[in-house]
Amino acid sequence: MISISNLSLRYGKRVLFEDVNIKFTEGNCYGIIGANGAGKSTFLKIISGEIDPTTGRVEIGKDERMSVLKQNHYEFDEVTVLETVIRGNSKLYDIMKAKDALYAKEDFTEEDGLKAGELEGHFAEMDGWNAESDAATLLSNLGIKEDLHYKKVKELDGNQKVRVLLAQALFGHPDILLLDEPTNDLDLETINWLEDFLADYDKIVLVVSHDRHFLDTVCTHVADIDFKKISVFAGNYSFWYESSQLLLKQRTDSNKKSEDRIAELKEFIARFSANASKSKQATSRKKALDKIKLEDMSPSNRKYPAILFNNQVRDAGDQILEVKNLGRTLHGEVMFKDISFDLKRGQKVALLSSNGLATSAFYKILAGEDKEFYGMFKWGVTITPTYLPSDNTAYFAGKTDNLIDWLRQFSEEKDETFIRGFLGRMLFSGEETLKSCSVLSGGEKVRCMLSRMMMQKGNFLMLDEPTNHLDLESITALNNGMKDFKGTMLFTTRDHTLAETVADRVLEITPNGLIDREMEFDEYISSDKIKALRAEMNGVLV
Repeated sequence: MISISNLSLRYGKRVLFEDVNIKFTEGNCYGIIGANGAGKSTFLKIISGEIDPTTGRVEIGKDERMSVLKQNHYEFDEVTVLETVIRGNSKLYDIMKAKDALYAKEDFTEEDGLKAGELEGHFAEMDGWNAESDAATLLSNLGIKEDLHYKKVKELDGNQKVRVLLAQALFGHPDILLLDEPTNDLDLETINWLEDFLADYDKIVLVVSHDRHFLDTVCTHVADIDFKKISVFAGNYSFWYESSQLLLKQRTDSNKKSEDRIAELKEFIARFSANASKSKQATSRKKALDKIKLEDMSPSNRKYPAILFNNQVRDAGDQILEVKNLGRTLHGEVMFKDISFDLKRGQKVALLSSNGLATSAFYKILAGEDKEFYGMFKWGVTITPTYLPSDNTAYFAGKTDNLIDWLRQFSEEKDETFIRGFLGRMLFSGEETLKSCSVLSGGEKVRCMLSRMMMQKGNFLMLDEPTNHLDLESITALNNGMKDFKGTMLFTTRDHTLAETVADRVLEITPNGLIDREMEFDEYISSDKIKALRAEMNGVLV
């Protein structure tokens, strides 16, 4: 168990947490949520002991082992991959090294023999004889092939290092597992494996993630950081979000009687409890939901942006986009070749690739930013495409304009009130609109780009990883805006829920051609036939 008492954290006049009192118990997975800057990662660092609180204390159960997903990708550069994973259980690793040191002695004494016997006993109790095979299995499940296990970590690329550090955190079945954005840089198959692993985990897990599908799949509870407090709610992220929205609606409905509100809440909880039986965390989540007391539920104080794309400059005709035999080679590597398709009006298409450079290259061609391609594409005469790139550096590099002047350069209408309206939709108001572009965070830049996109009133949207750097509130608002959009859309995302709830067609570009299916995203990624085809088209041995 983790027990937190009277915890506060202050940096000068800034108060991040104030008088926090909560407990985290075994068998539960807690999703730590909160707006950007609320202190999610800082909270995990306090629990791990990396940061000392201003007041209060954190207590864990006696002999409980805590494991933390490391963020320093260079810490183990001179260590082999397999050893790096085993180091995740420091006690076991220390015993292994102590044993090796004893057996390497030339003058091995009777006292050394007794010490070795003691160490061997502890080693066996900790299942040490299976440590290497367990570590190897974890690595393989996370996509690190066997031929890499004995290489030094510095020989791996960035994505592979992330997976090794994740394997290190998971190794040895720790009693407390702290994971900060564990799905970063993982592909769909690996995320699914991690979801299954955590859904079956019987210890304490605290996880920070912006992936709503991941939170829904693994979490039994949500720990919400809001107004310097942390409140724990039973249920996954969707339950927390929908219940807080329902309660907010009820709070603003002054005419609704108390009995009606209670009846509505009871029906809502019953519906989610029934749905919980279908989830990977079925038993624990359903028990948690069944125990909810209505008085424990309260609306969230979160603010959600208003992302609205339906004010189009004009309606689209029947000719949308035609692509024929399109191909692109980048730095000698084939990104894609012989890509041909037509889009129908109103389709919302998820564009996939195992190579993120390939999808970005594809969008840049359609946006007119890249001319080094072969084949052709043709927009319909009524189409006004708008583009949100995954890398927006070029739009802000060297800029010192305030947000009003920055957005004004993309608008035919120069009136300040008009410009402020689009910034306001993305929660930039008052003095915030006068801040310089040079001090914007990654999330603020994406919100500015979305303001620009809404202002352009396009009837065809191209969005390349639009959820990058956004908080859960902005991601949820974006998801709703994309669902409500009446035009045609091509988008790429690692957000499973976004793809699942928006896409009605999937295009996957590969070095060997195109896979094109008119179906929902979940159906596409779960089909065994399509899995085999994807592996073949991507040149993967299965």
